[in-house]
Amino acid sequence: MNIKDLIPQREPFLFVDEIIEFNETQMTTQVKFKKDLEFFKGHFPGNPIVPGVILCEHCFQSGAALISTSSKGEFKNNLAVVSRVQNAKFKNIAHADETVTTKTELIERIDNAAFFKSVTTNKDNKKILIIEFACTLVNS
Repeated sequence: MNIKDLIPQREPFLFVDEIIEFNETQMTTQVKFKKDLEFFKGHFPGNPIVPGVILCEHCFQSGAALISTSSKGEFKNNLAVVSRVQNAKFKNIAHADETVTTKTELIERIDNAAFFKSVTTNKDNKKILIIEFACTLVNS
């Protein structure tokens, strides 16, 4: 499945390269943070680290993709926007040219809101980010 068929984000603000697997309540995605991305020029010169907010956005895009696969068509005329972020825990750092894998779980769906938990890991399966968040479907 192609991520661009599921969410409206596009380069340079698309932070999901591949959907590894998914079902109705879980999705595993990957992204490689290539060293030529613009934000690495300033974060931090000589020691390029993926900004935490970009790691969060990767999780949010994974959640939006998951809800679009399980929304039975209602996503077609709606946009999933982040409406709550809580319990974000940054455990390790992601560097330039590193590929991260994220498992996102749909915890609960209430009306037009979806509640998620994502866990992002590196190639050594070390946790980088654990985050809980909600997306709300709004008219686009």
